[in-house]
Amino acid sequence: MRVLIVGASGFIGRALRCVFGPSAVGTYCSHPAEGLRHLDVRDAAAVDHLLFEVRPDLIIHPAAQPNVDWCEDHILESYAVNVSGTRNVVASARVLGARYVFFSTDYIFNGSSGPYREDAAPDPLNVYGRQKLEAERIIVDLLADFLILRVCGVYGFERQGKNFVAGLLARARRGEMMKVPADQWANPTYADNLAIAVKELALSTHRGVFHVAGPEHLSRISFALLACGVFGLDASFVRPCSTAELGQRAAAWRRRRRGLS
Repeated sequence: MRVLIVGASGFIGRALRCVFGPSAVGTYCSHPAEGLRHLDVRDAAAVDHLLFEVRPDLIIHPAAQPNVDWCEDHILESYAVNVSGTRNVVASARVLGARYVFFSTDYIFNGSSGPYREDAAPDPLNVYGRQKLEAERIIVDLLADFLILRVCGVYGFERQGKNFVAGLLARARRGEMMKVPADQWANPTYADNLAIAVKELALSTHRGVFHVAGPEHLSRISFALLACGVFGLDASFVRPCSTAELGQRAAAWRRRRRGLS
């Protein structure tokens, strides 16, 4: 089976490369890595060229612009990646008859009553969530053999240190105080475990929408304190706060009861 990972240089993409092995073809856009092919999903002609050269049987698509606050201020730029870029890959997958696996998010829900089941009604409150939901609908309309995998709170080792636990450890090393909201809940999901589950689903006969997330529904502050205990850190640098205190660009849309079931 020929496997293509679109966005293999990213956080989740690297975990997927480990479980699918070196025979899988991976792509990068802005972060080059050895053995990966360049691909900008915004370029439909480039997508066609690469996919028809590789002719994958299975396409796994974690590539995205996932910065929720950035998306609020860069709607057109994030749309080009999260929606138009997805449409480009889906269009080629349809012609090739490839099985397609797409990474979505719990941000398609409004956060009033999580954790959410697969059949819960979407109601995204931010730009990123609306874009991911539009991408989901494109996939459902154009493909028959697909998996839409909604994930939540993914953490693990990451060179860029952008996920929550990596950021927590970086703050601890620098001796900096870290404000953590006590009113946000989610399902922390370890990236390596996620990749294993994705491979099992991708190689199965399952189709449709699946929630793939960690089993524990925790508040953000509880998860931070748990991580401190695991790494033997003095948790005094972690300060509980409210979401409003963080002053984030998308603060008005931050869901309190995130999570997937």
